[in-house]
Amino acid sequence: MTQPPQPPQQPPNEPPQGGFGAPQDPPPGGFGAPQNPPPGGFGKAPDPSYGYPQQPPAPQTPPPAAPPAPPGRPPQTPPPAGQPNYGYPQAPQAPQTPQAPQSYGYPTQPAQPQYQQGAYQQPGYQQGYQQPPTMPMQPQPGGSGSGGGKKISGQMAIVIAAVVAIALIVGGGVFYASSKDDDSKKTAQGDGKGGGKKGKGGTGGDAPAGQGPAKEKAPADPTAKVVMQLPQPAIPEDQIWQATGSLLTDDVYAKSGINELNGYDPDTGKEKWSIPLSGQTCAMSRETTKDGIAAIVTEEDKRNKKGDYEQCTNVSAVDLKSGKKLWTETVETNGMKATFKEVTISGTTIAAGAGTSSGGAAWDVSGKSLWKPKIGKCEDVGYAGGDQLVAVRKCGTYGDEKLKVQLLDPKTGAAKWTYALADGIDNAKVISTNPVVFGQDTTEITASGVTDVFSLGNNGKLRAKISLEDGKYDHDCGVNMVNDCTSITVGNDRLYVPTRQHDGSGESYNRTNEIVSFSLATGKATSDRAVAGDNGEIFPLRMDGGNVIAYKAHGYQKGAQIVSLDGKTMKETKLLETPSSEAVTDAISGMVPKSNELLYAEGRMFMGKQLLSKPYSKDEKEYVALGFVAK
Repeated sequence: MTQPPQPPQQPPNEPPQGGFGAPQDPPPGGFGAPQNPPPGGFGKAPDPSYGYPQQPPAPQTPPPAAPPAPPGRPPQTPPPAGQPNYGYPQAPQAPQTPQAPQSYGYPTQPAQPQYQQGAYQQPGYQQGYQQPPTMPMQPQPGGSGSGGGKKISGQMAIVIAAVVAIALIVGGGVFYASSKDDDSKKTAQGDGKGGGKKGKGGTGGDAPAGQGPAKEKAPADPTAKVVMQLPQPAIPEDQIWQATGSLLTDDVYAKSGINELNGYDPDTGKEKWSIPLSGQTCAMSRETTKDGIAAIVTEEDKRNKKGDYEQCTNVSAVDLKSGKKLWTETVETNGMKATFKEVTISGTTIAAGAGTSSGGAAWDVSGKSLWKPKIGKCEDVGYAGGDQLVAVRKCGTYGDEKLKVQLLDPKTGAAKWTYALADGIDNAKVISTNPVVFGQDTTEITASGVTDVFSLGNNGKLRAKISLEDGKYDHDCGVNMVNDCTSITVGNDRLYVPTRQHDGSGESYNRTNEIVSFSLATGKATSDRAVAGDNGEIFPLRMDGGNVIAYKAHGYQKGAQIVSLDGKTMKETKLLETPSSEAVTDAISGMVPKSNELLYAEGRMFMGKQLLSKPYSKDEKEYVALGFVAK
């Protein structure tokens, strides 16, 4: 199941949905000002049989030609007696081709939003659609190393994307998932030494401490009004543009545009400031510092008229309060600029991960270099920040890599403890940094990206392994990404995850699903269950103290909801509900909430797209962002 190394810079793997959009010059009052939905709606009415209306999936971002498969590895030797065999493949695996003030921030994917360093962000809702196990997800520029290389043309990207779209439509399916215990497959991770998100890690097998009081309060009237409809610019037919990243703080909604980052008043949607960038955005931190500083990765230059991708080399710090860029830095390795596709913040440390042969680098928020990619047998694949800084480190040669999960000192990059994955495991995705919880695809590459989840104590010792049988659950963790899991969250010493939609009761086209949870202490399923209801879908966004903030939708021409689930009883409290008009429900469907950026805090909900393309029809209205406020 080893995944071949990726070319240096990878455009995000968010599927373009119809046409996407970035801001145009705003009309009087700004795009963000409250607007009535346009007559006729934002798009065509989708199939009402799903939990929330969705248009047919558009092509995935185009994949590259698969590199030659590496030589097969000899059968693995089982771990020594007495050592947990988590992470140990059940049989020798053939290499697989890879797929695809206080702030509330989004993570690039969903990224599902999680509480980190005072920020709620949707990582990345960068994924979302279920991709075929053997298909690469992302278009790649040609060449090797961390520098330039031949660029893939926009036309070729579209052609390849169409092939992926067909595979998605043919391979799509819906499965019922129960919360039944499943310990039959011990296929996860090996031994390790030495543990996020909100909360305090336990000691060894001890449970994490409490998470504090919930902050989100139900408004007197949860009915929301539209405060932002941010339209897209004109985009050439054969090009895909990147507008990855958004953050929601107490006083600004920050959203990437094309070669710029824009800030809007979260209550009115009116533009407050605009920061020019070197090129299109590749990644944005889910977190901000306590002073409201965020990090962003951009392409080194603006794209040419053909839309050729540029390298993601530039790491910048931006002040979301003043709307100013503080600094931009690059790193050279072997005479070429290193490329990055993820960035995170822990305390005052900004850490950027490459996921390629470049390794990782970090800076103090002042711009001072803390560490650079290490040239040698080991490299940092990527980082996840927030309360703690966790790294995934790779050592060894291609085809014989060994991965480690490490808790780092954010000031020096030194490892406080190391948890080694078993031989044959070549992927790890950090779900939480406090307590440390990570996942992996153990025996093969799956659409979800994670079939096994591991909780660690604050000394880095294994607490429990959780099996998430492929096809039963609807979380998503990006391929070749470390900090890009969505629709899955950690709190109350539990892992919360949605089941796949399945047949409901009554009418023939009734689809529904649930949120269930697993104990991080035992790995067993709990009795927790939040039900979407008829023609519904529900999935977790983040924790709010001990409560789970979730997105809930109910079919065509019904308002979408943000709900709070009590961590003890799972009792539901409605925090926000969007208008139920055809115009609004179509617009929300076009945003593909599960796959793009979805942020909620203090009665405000914002949706944003990451990849932008020309609409399929002249009559379609495509948006970069939508905003709703309930007060």
